[in-house]
Amino acid sequence: MIKIEAQEVREAGPPVLLHEVHANGASAVSSEAKTAALRMKRGGFPVMMQKIQRFGGAMYTPAILFAFSGIVVGLGTLFTTEAIFGEMATAGHLWFDCWNVLLQGGWTLFNQMPLLFCVALPISLANKQNARCCMEALAIYLTFNYFVSTILGQWGPVFGVDYSVEAGSGTGLATIASIKTLDMGIMGALIISGIATMLHNKYFDTELPEWLGVFSGSVFIYMIGFFVMVPVAIIACLVWPHVQAAIAAFQGFILSAGTFGVGVFAFFERVLIPTGLHHFIYTPFYYDNAAVNGGIFAAWANILPQLAADPSIALKDAAPWAAYTCPGWTKVFGSLGVAIAFYMTAKPERKQRVKALLIPVTLTAMLCGITEPLDFTFLFIAPGLFVVHCVLGALGCMAQNLLGVVGIFDGGIISMLSWDWLPLWAAHGLQYAISILVGLCFTALWVVVFRFLIVKFDFKTPGREDDDVEVELKSKADYKQKQSGAAAGKSVAQSKDDERLVLAENILDLLGGTDNIIDVTNCATRLRVNVKDKSVVAPEASFKAIGTHGLVVQGQSIQVIIGLTVPQVREKFESLLKFESLL
Repeated sequence: MIKIEAQEVREAGPPVLLHEVHANGASAVSSEAKTAALRMKRGGFPVMMQKIQRFGGAMYTPAILFAFSGIVVGLGTLFTTEAIFGEMATAGHLWFDCWNVLLQGGWTLFNQMPLLFCVALPISLANKQNARCCMEALAIYLTFNYFVSTILGQWGPVFGVDYSVEAGSGTGLATIASIKTLDMGIMGALIISGIATMLHNKYFDTELPEWLGVFSGSVFIYMIGFFVMVPVAIIACLVWPHVQAAIAAFQGFILSAGTFGVGVFAFFERVLIPTGLHHFIYTPFYYDNAAVNGGIFAAWANILPQLAADPSIALKDAAPWAAYTCPGWTKVFGSLGVAIAFYMTAKPERKQRVKALLIPVTLTAMLCGITEPLDFTFLFIAPGLFVVHCVLGALGCMAQNLLGVVGIFDGGIISMLSWDWLPLWAAHGLQYAISILVGLCFTALWVVVFRFLIVKFDFKTPGREDDDVEVELKSKADYKQKQSGAAAGKSVAQSKDDERLVLAENILDLLGGTDNIIDVTNCATRLRVNVKDKSVVAPEASFKAIGTHGLVVQGQSIQVIIGLTVPQVREKFESLLKFESLL
């Protein structure tokens, strides 16, 4: 493998020695570096930031699946909408039945989101044996829900929970993997999966006495997790109903605040999406009696014939409670503005790739109102942008309410066509036309604001990531030629076409060798390595020379930008660590 005996960086001052190697090839680690590594393990703000960034990368792992599912749901919804395709889009017709099969399959990820995030989180957060950690997290999460289910089933009134009602929207209860439990959305899954991953990272390698060997590894983690989940389940039963009650009280404020309340509703319905709590905001309004008896949807369906027959009836006067289905304006016009801003600010050489990414997710958001595929492309990368997105959405909804435009505007264009524009355009078309123009004005506002913020703060939105830097990749032959001699007899690469193993080898060398590695993980595109001594890490140019896309150094945390093949490279990297530890 490549050994950098001495490397100099010349900036403003004298040469600085970056990499020293002993005669035996091991990297020298100074006492200062050891102190830094110890400080890193103990914690502090930089470490916390690293953990937050690592968590953000982990959240992206399951989110990338939403793009395809969103397209399936969008097409399925479109082709099963009776207002567009007529009688053939009703149950019993072959057209509807076939598309309904695909539609229900497309809802899989959205309906099982807690399980998805629970299983996916350890892929990026586990420091070792990621696959086993995924299994452990799922088992512990299911155990937690069974504990909660049993506790509430036996002592529900003690915790202020009516466990006898059927689980569903607005009840505070949900069914997860056929378990009737507290509705904690993905927040509960993230908490439990995080606990499971922490237990895995700390105790997976615990050596038990030989006679207890059958309980080692994953079994040991599940054993610990099993007993840890008992107090966690009790705490959840104690705390979460109060969280739900606080949300209910918040709904009362929204109803009494007029147009401002509409804006507050729209803001929190959007901003709570990452936590999965947003449905606590809207479901009592849409399907229960929070705003009107029977829920907004049922009440609007009842009043729709009257509104269609009499153009003189003002929409807002007839149905003021319908103002709270406004988030669809954000989904249609806001999503379009966000996508345009992302495309405009993307690097020129990446615009085509960004366009290919944005078109399907934007159409999904605009047509169907399913915004997760688009939201998750920047939510965890630039959370500040997401908050601004929610604020602009709230302002847009307030503007529509001031115009007197109310109705079923919770979804995308398909929903708006079905519930509002097609049945009511003849009677209220001018008002709808004005509302669309206002929406387009807000789209322009989104573009201007987002473009300014992205450029001003250099947010790494799609097409602006550091890993998008184009570099000339070298072939395996180039690698081998470069490392001939030094790598002879030591490299574990046996196959000429195993470029990922060679790349992992070179990365390990440039990071200072095995002795300099504390731990390794990855996000969607980056190999994340904590090192003992960052001074022995080679400069970014050296990493680009071996075929990576760049380097990010944050204290003792090193991010090697590789691309979407990073999971495979990490696997090779870890195999090298294990191999060299045996030498």
